Amino acid sequence: MATIEAYETRRGATLYRVRYRTPDNRQTDKRGFKTKRDAQRWANNVEVKKLTGEYVAPSLGRITVDELSADWLARKKQATAPSHYRTLESSYRVHVKPKWGSVSVADVDVLGVEAWIAAMGTKGAGATTILRAQGVLSGILAAAVKGKRLASNPCKGVEGLPRKNGKRRVYLSADDVARLADESGEHRPLVLLLAYCGLRWGEAIGLRVRDVEFLRRRLAVSENAVQLGVWHAVGPTKGRKARSVPVPEFVLNELSVQCAGKASGDLVFPGRDGGYLPRPKSSNGWFKRAVTAAQVQRVTPHDLRHTCASLAVAAGVNVLALQRMLGHTSAKMTLDTYADLFDDDLDQVAVTLHARYSPENVGKMWAHRGRGNAQQTEKPAIAAQTNSEPLCGRRDSNPHALSSTGT
Repeated sequence: MATIEAYETRRGATLYRVRYRTPDNRQTDKRGFKTKRDAQRWANNVEVKKLTGEYVAPSLGRITVDELSADWLARKKQATAPSHYRTLESSYRVHVKPKWGSVSVADVDVLGVEAWIAAMGTKGAGATTILRAQGVLSGILAAAVKGKRLASNPCKGVEGLPRKNGKRRVYLSADDVARLADESGEHRPLVLLLAYCGLRWGEAIGLRVRDVEFLRRRLAVSENAVQLGVWHAVGPTKGRKARSVPVPEFVLNELSVQCAGKASGDLVFPGRDGGYLPRPKSSNGWFKRAVTAAQVQRVTPHDLRHTCASLAVAAGVNVLALQRMLGHTSAKMTLDTYADLFDDDLDQVAVTLHARYSPENVGKMWAHRGRGNAQQTEKPAIAAQTNSEPLCGRRDSNPHALSSTGT
């Protein structure tokens, strides 16, 4: 059990010290309490934490956020895609380190985190920037909890986090895609591939001739070439799973011309230097010029992936097949992502319910059933009329008869 002792400072003030043993039976103390009551309250709290397994040695919490961040970022570098790690490292360096780098993890509190979030918003940071920075700090502090340096993560349950507004998706029609492909010149096969196979840009430029399975009319998608500055980081797809993507025959014909004369390991869509094709510039690149010339909605290459989903849904493609084609982890993700594409299905529900259950149709249905039953039950009905008590009279005598049979 903890013991409490009084002691005097050099200035003659009386303070109190708590002596106690840690869970590993080492003796230590905590001093500086102004009253014995405060010391007793702290000692009781320590004993409870020791019994519940929540005790954290104060010395372990003195490590700074910056000291813990190095190991955390190193683990993220090994476990995540280079493009994702780049955003995490940048967020820590620009937003987390200036505020929390020199702060001990034990001194990070919920109110301080909420004030930091509010300050970023005041300075004009967007929702994505704030959420990512808070996520980085939370990840580092979660590692501190796992390492028994903190009892709990002060980033959990903070208030004031902004909400990301979903971007309005742009869908092109088949006629729009045709005009856009015609205006894309040598990049025509790539535009058709993006619009009718739903590949991400990095997946499309990472395709090699051997990945085009002409006999099966499939694409074997297993790599993703993500552009980082002037170079490309090549790794697995976003879902980290290879998938087989169906190819319409008219797109396959375009790919056959594109692959002619190339070795199996060559890129289907190489850049001018033979390497990976860089993403077109948003200001005056070939894709922007093609969009302007085709007079279609303002779109990006990634919007053609959304267009593929739209065209597939309009053609009646099964949701599970669409999920596999796009590389989503589940059909629920596909439905959540493209919920707006199924508004027509909701309208059809209303039409179907009206046709089936509207008063005029229900009346016709019962009339039709009545004519069919009258021929089969004509004699019993006549017999019923010969009874001393009319049928309608029996119903009136039991007001619950209709409700019970209707239920």
